[in-house]
Amino acid sequence: MNKWAVLLAAFALAGCSPGARSPEAKSPAAPAAEATTDSAPPARPATSADKLSQLHILAKYDPARDPEADLQLALDKAKASHKRVLLDVGGEWCSWCHLIDSYIADHDDVRGAFEASFVALKINYSDENKNEAFIAKYGQVSGYPHFFVLEPDGKLAVSQDTADLEEGRGYNHDRMLAFAKRWVLR
Repeated sequence: MNKWAVLLAAFALAGCSPGARSPEAKSPAAPAAEATTDSAPPARPATSADKLSQLHILAKYDPARDPEADLQLALDKAKASHKRVLLDVGGEWCSWCHLIDSYIADHDDVRGAFEASFVALKINYSDENKNEAFIAKYGQVSGYPHFFVLEPDGKLAVSQDTADLEEGRGYNHDRMLAFAKRWVLR
């Protein structure tokens, strides 16, 4: 089975679906790493986090983070790089949050369009910290992940339900690409 089939099967077993995108729908645990007997560590293929490091300020959704302070950093970086800010609301529990990260990382043209348009900031929503007051400033969220696009001055440009970008158990290439390209600053 290929990696996508294994991943999708694990999500199905965990009861995750687009309609069940809430903190109660936990992501499956990552498989344990295999031990090696070589003295030198094996070459590690680039992970989604590695590929998205140019896009995201934070690699993970972190309930301990201060979203206001992180937003100020993102806005400063957005102004300096002539980009908008993409608030990526979700959590480590969210299988669809991991799917969208993997989709962006694995499609060079989509990743490039997101990198050209946004400084992305992950905003945690979880049982540990819902960040409700912060998120409420931008509008309601009906599922996770959810995108808010902010202008470089911090004003809301759009609230984007990522379910509109889905196709089956993944994401639609044309819609993802069009979404990112729509927000490039000219």
